[in-house]
Amino acid sequence: MRRSFFPVLAAVALFLGSAHDAASAADAPTKLFIAQGAISSNVTPLWFAKEHGIFRKYGLEVDNVFIIAGRAAQAMMAGQVAVGLIGATHVTNVVTGGGDLTMILGLQNRLDYLFIARPTVKGPEDLKGKKVAIGTPSGSASLGTYVALEYLGLNPRRDNIVLLYVGGVPERLAALRAGSVDATSLSPEFGQIVTSEGYRVLVDTGKENIPFQSSGLVVSRKFMKSNPQLVENTVRAIVEGVAAIHNPANRRSVEQTLAKNLRLDKPERVEKAYVELLKELPRKPCPTLEGVASVLKLMAQHGLNPKAAQLKPEDVVEMSLCRRLDESGFIDKLYQGF
Repeated sequence: MRRSFFPVLAAVALFLGSAHDAASAADAPTKLFIAQGAISSNVTPLWFAKEHGIFRKYGLEVDNVFIIAGRAAQAMMAGQVAVGLIGATHVTNVVTGGGDLTMILGLQNRLDYLFIARPTVKGPEDLKGKKVAIGTPSGSASLGTYVALEYLGLNPRRDNIVLLYVGGVPERLAALRAGSVDATSLSPEFGQIVTSEGYRVLVDTGKENIPFQSSGLVVSRKFMKSNPQLVENTVRAIVEGVAAIHNPANRRSVEQTLAKNLRLDKPERVEKAYVELLKELPRKPCPTLEGVASVLKLMAQHGLNPKAAQLKPEDVVEMSLCRRLDESGFIDKLYQGF
């Protein structure tokens, strides 16, 4: 779709000039626009890298704006955005449609959602005939909801469960609180907010340890080929941001980033979000072929994209850059001393 969903994009340059490596970062920085497909803790490496000058170290001036993941993928296909932080589900949809996107970093490599219901829902039986918000079509939250319902022994068609495509996390959270839906899947940092208000966790998919390639850095293969240094500098900055987050000496700064960007107003919520982030953020953030294989299987199994069964994980992710940085010792060097 080539319609402009986002007027703000018209005013944003995707990038200016040629990319500079870290050695030439003293020159005017290359401007880069990154679309983040969700408001979630897995965006923290980008937030932190921007707030603490890591992108500038690699000659980049980054602006990242929330555009819900499905639309972010559309914007990338329309040439409005060069780089996105979206899930493998959306990359899969583009690839099966004949488009050109690939994931080059994996910032969340397992399915980690809380399937949360209103206080009146005591168990699976109480969800029959009710409404469930599942996010965007084929999004990670949607798949998380299907997995949770299956775990509970529920079948939407058989049990007359109405599945509603209710946008991003803020919209699903608002719908749950307003009573317009009876359950939804939320990331842990937002799920903890409503559980403190009496809402019930019916399934914690994170505890089931399901391999799942969720959020990751995505570009087109064409863009990667024509702008190799720009892409590599972006990846290096984000990987350094990941390492900085894992450094205990930066805990206070990371907590401040989480509180600011997730609007967490209580110290205990900030602390829990920090602990959860360290648990789920890979120290070496390469995509996992196992996680992509799980995504493809689930998408086909639940009818979200039958063509997903025809793909191999390598059709969805490009591992070469992340592997090269790992094999060169670049990533291990970032963790020396802690």
